[in-house]
Amino acid sequence: MSGPVHLALPLPLPKPAPGCDVCGSLVSQRQAARDRGDLSAATDADVEIRNHPHRTRGRR
Repeated sequence: MSGPVHLALPLPLPKPAPGCDVCGSLVSQRQAARDRGDLSAATDADVEIRNHPHRTRGRR
């Protein structure tokens, strides 16, 4: 018998960058996908929001 399986908690929903039209559109797409029960498309929108480049990300 193998050892126990450890699962991580799901990531929180990504927050769009303030004033970013692309992020705003992705948030709308995510909500529309959730409303129609398409969780795959909603997750895709989450990934796009997380990966969308912004000049302020990574700066301290």
